[in-house]
Amino acid sequence: MSKQIPISFEFFPTKTDAGAEKLKTVHQELQLLNPEFFSVTYGAGGSTRERTLSTINDFNGKGTPVAPHLSCIGDDKARIAELLDLYKSQGIDRIVALRGDLPSGQVGLGELPYAQDLVRFIREHSGDHFHIEVAAYPEMHPQAESFDKDIQHFVEKVNAGANAALTQFFFNPDAYFYFVERIQQAGVNIPVAPGIMPITNASNLIRFADSTGAEIL
Repeated sequence: MSKQIPISFEFFPTKTDAGAEKLKTVHQELQLLNPEFFSVTYGAGGSTRERTLSTINDFNGKGTPVAPHLSCIGDDKARIAELLDLYKSQGIDRIVALRGDLPSGQVGLGELPYAQDLVRFIREHSGDHFHIEVAAYPEMHPQAESFDKDIQHFVEKVNAGANAALTQFFFNPDAYFYFVERIQQAGVNIPVAPGIMPITNASNLIRFADSTGAEIL
């Protein structure tokens, strides 16, 4: 008997109540695929915080675990601690910890400027309560100095306490396998789940790929 490959789905909070209702319907339909969890994104500097929390409340307790995204750049420890305590009180035990992007016009990086700082803070504040997912970039983070530096930053996130990783979307499988080989050479053996981008709009996909550095074969 073949073993089902674990999958998860990422949701972006909608901007309208009508969109939120549609999202609930999609959530119900995707639950039929028995995903491991649903993740919910968190805008730059917490810009979608209320919508994120609303979406999490809609999904939580419906059978499939929810994993909120939590970004740190431009934010402060007190607000992040508040969210961690809230999620813990709601029975949530998985977090996707990200550096994120600075809100437009903001200069200061905040108290936790990098993802490894956030992972470390989550462990300091909440111990081992949360299973922490972090980001991985098989084709290198667009802002990284080099691929070697990017590998180093990834290892730092794992050493800070990350349990697993989700990759940026990619279409070149060789890039993924090479990334996994490199982190294993660095002594890292956590699960690294490939990120898959459904192709629904070619022009949007190309634009997004250009911004992330993803190669389209």
